[in-house]
Amino acid sequence: MKALYAHGALDLKLADFETRGPGEGEVAIRLARGGICGSDLHYYNHGGFGPVRLREPMVLGHEVSGHVTALGSGIEGLKEGDLVAVSPSRPCGGCTECLRGLPNQCLNMRFYGSAMPFPHIQGAFREELIADARQCVKAEGLTPAQAAMAEPLSVGLHAVRRGGEMLGRRVLVTGCGPIGVLAIMAARRAGASEIIACDIADAALGFAEKAGADVTLNTLTDPEALAPYSSGKGHLDVLFECSGAQPALAGGIAALRPRGVIVQLGLSGDMSLPMMALTAKELDLRGSFRFHEEFAIAVDLMQKGLIDPSALLTHTFALADYETAFATASDKAQSMKVQLDFA
Repeated sequence: MKALYAHGALDLKLADFETRGPGEGEVAIRLARGGICGSDLHYYNHGGFGPVRLREPMVLGHEVSGHVTALGSGIEGLKEGDLVAVSPSRPCGGCTECLRGLPNQCLNMRFYGSAMPFPHIQGAFREELIADARQCVKAEGLTPAQAAMAEPLSVGLHAVRRGGEMLGRRVLVTGCGPIGVLAIMAARRAGASEIIACDIADAALGFAEKAGADVTLNTLTDPEALAPYSSGKGHLDVLFECSGAQPALAGGIAALRPRGVIVQLGLSGDMSLPMMALTAKELDLRGSFRFHEEFAIAVDLMQKGLIDPSALLTHTFALADYETAFATASDKAQSMKVQLDFA
């Protein structure tokens, strides 16, 4: 069984991964699709992000779907042949944070494809995956490509939950990669009345517009694009900062009205904050990290046709073409979401 390993920056290898049969409470899954995420690209292009660095070869991938091929003992609700979306979130359930009801903050989290702990948590870009049954959400009615979008959609849903009440709110999204666009979809579904999307690439803004953004602003070609929203003490209620870029954060804070909410999703290392504005306008700064229960909600929303992220998928490559796939995913001028086909 083959798996896709990152050994360091620009160093990917398809190599053997030892497998076994499913144990109690586990299922074997023949992978169908795997989406390349921003964190996968950080490992591929830079060997990590911020202080998180690859210290040993690590299998990448955590946006996956596949078909059940075998079941261990004690499994109910799944059968061979079922298409499942596989959540990469595997909290221990017994640590302090899990017992506080914060499984996404688990002290012993085993999140697929993460170099945060050492030894690293191996990812899901494998031809066959042994997963806990509780990670698997039946995805009948969806395609494997759609089912593999459940993970990034979950990130957007968790961010909107962190943002609080959305009904009637005026929302700003900075950074319109896949997570930013999915945050737009989630905020609209939650009742946002107006969504302004900012990016430095027209192609990304095109996806934001199709996803439901009312206004799209290119802050590279027009650095003052947010000025009308920043007059007085600001006009917007919620900022979803998805780029991890300092100028985007500063511009977004200027556009927020007093007691607005900042939800920070973008991860690119530490950024400085305009503390005077944060304090004087009494802004709330909230982090948004991963997800947990939102995963099953994401599948349900897609199955009901309430959110459809299919338009974000711009390229699909066979697993053997992984180098081209990662190069394409790294080129934001031509791609939005790239998936690997494991069939």
